[in-house]
Amino acid sequence: MKLSTLPDRRAEHDPHAPAVADARHTLSNTQLHDRVRAAAQHLCDLGIGVGDVVAVALRNRVEFVVLLFAAWRLGAAVTPVNPSLTDDEVRRQLVDSAARLLVIDDDGTPAAGVPTLSVARLASSPVGTDHVPHDDPAALALLIYTSGTTGTPKGVMLDHANLDAMAQMGRQALQVGPVDRCLLILPLFHVNGIVVSVITPLLSGASVVIADRFTPETFFEVIARKRPTFFSAVPTIYTMLAALPDDVTADTSSLRFAICGAAPASAELLNRFETRYGFPVIEGYGLSEGTCASTINPIDGSRRVGTVGKPFPGQRIRIVDAHGHDVPTGDDGEIIIAGPNVMRGYLGRPEDTARTVVDGWLHTGDIGHLDADGYLTLAGRSKDMIIRGGENIYPREIEDVLSSDPDVLDAAVLGAPDDKWGEVVVAYVAPRAGATIDINALQARCALNLAGYKRPTEILIVDAIPKNPVGKTDKAPLRAARIAATENTEKAMP
Repeated sequence: MKLSTLPDRRAEHDPHAPAVADARHTLSNTQLHDRVRAAAQHLCDLGIGVGDVVAVALRNRVEFVVLLFAAWRLGAAVTPVNPSLTDDEVRRQLVDSAARLLVIDDDGTPAAGVPTLSVARLASSPVGTDHVPHDDPAALALLIYTSGTTGTPKGVMLDHANLDAMAQMGRQALQVGPVDRCLLILPLFHVNGIVVSVITPLLSGASVVIADRFTPETFFEVIARKRPTFFSAVPTIYTMLAALPDDVTADTSSLRFAICGAAPASAELLNRFETRYGFPVIEGYGLSEGTCASTINPIDGSRRVGTVGKPFPGQRIRIVDAHGHDVPTGDDGEIIIAGPNVMRGYLGRPEDTARTVVDGWLHTGDIGHLDADGYLTLAGRSKDMIIRGGENIYPREIEDVLSSDPDVLDAAVLGAPDDKWGEVVVAYVAPRAGATIDINALQARCALNLAGYKRPTEILIVDAIPKNPVGKTDKAPLRAARIAATENTEKAMP
């Protein structure tokens, strides 16, 4: 199914049915089709055509969705830009992607050297002859830039075949259909927001409601008013919602399920959330290089909390050792993925691409294991692994234990240099609102649940655990602060 003609098909099949809405606009299928045609003509008038890249630096709004389909109609690609990036970071992405146009919010900042269009000036009424939608499944559709926590962000190239395959997998696995309504709360500069919360529901005949900026205090008011049947979020959001005061009530009767992805969530958090709010949270796993998602717990059937489920239809998962050999069932190793969702490659980085995609298998750098029934459990990132006295330690196991304390809102674990052991475990914890963390109680909890070599030698209380724009824990500031504190201590020593 071709995404470039999706608005046409929806308008023809059910012209007056809802398509996409935000706080300012509510578009039917016909209105979405008209807006896409108008925007495509506007982009064409600005010189955008086959093979060009349009950079979109917008907050979540209907026009973002319109621009996606308008660019694809012309055979152009879109690179979403996080509006909170610095000018230098934006410039780096524009140069690397060779963007021909930048679309910004009304209060956005133009970029030097790239033609800029304010979204307020984007045409909304079609004029003249319609463009025949471009038809090439191998055409570049999205250029998603990685978060850059391990270096300069890389452009992940996803073509139309990738997006179509992922959306079809999502429709089948999540059982999404015309009666569904997805609430979009994740940022559209991330592949999860685009694929799970826009493309999959629209391709499935469902509709999309774009929420204003997420706040835990107003979230369930939005649920009660908009009546979505599902939404996708990150663990940070579920953590904040689970921490709301006990007297907060919620009408969640419209919700069939919610999805948790982008970062690992503890079994304790998911159980506590479901018990309180009364709808299932389906945990999955994936990455941008795999067009968003590769495993998901079943909607029907056995959901195994603490795992990230089974492979999506059409994908294969293997667990391999450092030499690429399959490890025994239940043993940890690197997670590698194959399927039509695997990216085309990294833009302009053939060596990085060759190291990451080997014989069609995407090497994720994530560590985990499969059980006998094919459910995947994550252990952590290979780069985050702590090696203490020759023993491999994966931070997530320790973070889950710390997060199970009712006073702990969030936790992050990293390795610190040690003369005797090479590395030792150091933990950072943030308290729930109004709570006080008892370090001795946490140490006792670790002693009960963790082998001695895995227990933190130090637990530090912080106001909040740093997050990147997608909501994943960002340990770089914690490492930097620790290095700086160590250097200051050494300088102060006589």
